[in-house]
Amino acid sequence: MPRVRMSPVACIGASMTQFGQRDEWVVDLLAEAGQACLDDASVDAADLDHLYVSNMASGEFEGQTGVMNALAHDLGALGAYTQRVDQTSASGGAGIYAAWQSVASGASDLTMLVGGEKMTHRTTGESTDVIASLTHPAEYKHGVTLPSFAGLTARHYLDRFDAPRESLAKVAVKNHRNGVDNPHAQFRKEIDVETALESPIIADPLRLYDFCPVTDGSAALLFTTEERASDLTDDYVVISGIAGATDTQVVHERDDPTVMGGVVESGDRAFEMADRAREDVDVAELHDMFTILEFLQYEGLGFADQGEGWRAIEEGVTARDGSLPINTSGGLKSKGHPLGASGVAQAYELYQQLLGEAGPRQVDADVGLACNVGGFGNCVTTTIMEVGE
Repeated sequence: MPRVRMSPVACIGASMTQFGQRDEWVVDLLAEAGQACLDDASVDAADLDHLYVSNMASGEFEGQTGVMNALAHDLGALGAYTQRVDQTSASGGAGIYAAWQSVASGASDLTMLVGGEKMTHRTTGESTDVIASLTHPAEYKHGVTLPSFAGLTARHYLDRFDAPRESLAKVAVKNHRNGVDNPHAQFRKEIDVETALESPIIADPLRLYDFCPVTDGSAALLFTTEERASDLTDDYVVISGIAGATDTQVVHERDDPTVMGGVVESGDRAFEMADRAREDVDVAELHDMFTILEFLQYEGLGFADQGEGWRAIEEGVTARDGSLPINTSGGLKSKGHPLGASGVAQAYELYQQLLGEAGPRQVDADVGLACNVGGFGNCVTTTIMEVGE
């Protein structure tokens, strides 16, 4: 069957709220980011054709459903088609895919995606239980959580590939350093390797500073056709490649626990669509919910051979002044991880970097990549963005 010809899609506006512990509830957080995004693009909400909300668990966290319709009301986007996108912790990336499809297919001329989550009013244990519900029942019934998967995988990786434990700590150090210069980040403080290695054990060998925090926050992106974008603004970015993929939800059934098939598949497809090579990427945002995930995604996307990703942090490759800066935003580790907003915030960082608006975080970049992971690699969306011409 021949493929339907899709129109090039551009991002003409973006916003991100303060991440951290917020007093507002999720609908208010969504409205804050949505209005800021519209203002950034000088667009009226009444002009929106489609409005998507990426959100994992407003019902479980707040008992609030129908958040996309409430947002349309609060923004004044009445008449727009609305939809909530839930792809667990990859909801933001899946939302980008849905918004891209709506414009690329011709169904919408102007689509906004707003991602958000409200989590901090719950205890860490309660939040962990909500997130753990995304695991397969075959593992969930035994009390398996994502942190335990991360600990088991990290131990296997370190032993199998003879990687130093300090390499994981250096990921945390790097991302905290980047977060200092992100005014929206939850944790804007530097740490050192000793502090990371001496923090409390959570899931051996991983310690407190190997994990991202529980976070409230929101972010938004505004999409239109590239043809229309050039009429509306001189500064925009285009989505040159995007793809999603899944892996087995039962993690222990995977042939190799250090390979995330969804990362590999979505990355390969996104690079093929963009007609880009790995060396063309200038900056990337990876889903470092746990430090070990930065290595697994770096390798799965083809930036290093399997078992060699840890060398990039040791050699300074992924530092802000390295040849491939990773998580200039501070990553989930420092910036925060409000589930439904995280993938959107990754793209917001790329938007800032590609347009030269990242301030002290700025790197030299024309091509950026974001990889948003759901669960422990259960579902993945990879997006490649480039400066519009």
